[in-house]
Amino acid sequence: QVTLVESGGGSVQAGGSVRLSCAVSGGIASTYSVAWFRQAPGKERERVASFKWGGYSIYYADSVKSRFTISRDVAKKLVYLQMNDLKPEDTAMYYCAVAPTPDNVYAYWGQGTQVTVSS
Repeated sequence: QVTLVESGGGSVQAGGSVRLSCAVSGGIASTYSVAWFRQAPGKERERVASFKWGGYSIYYADSVKSRFTISRDVAKKLVYLQMNDLKPEDTAMYYCAVAPTPDNVYAYWGQGTQVTVSS
């Protein structure tokens, strides 16, 4: 069983930066996929960044490449999403998720943290 708790969201002006954190409780293996998703009102959920807990297979959505960075602190079992040069279209609820199986079905989800970017 994995429990995820996000933090770090808030309101920021366009061009600003925010760092989200996700605290992971429970067992997590290096082969597990860990991702940040976001969902804005009226829009589909989007995977913005992900990697294997072992630190490989890093993915970024085209919409956030060169602006967002996913990272982790293995000792503290924290996952970060550093978001720079934020745009109003980045406004969404951000979720941390874990896929424990090779088919990358995200079975564990946090409660989400809101990021609002004003122009």
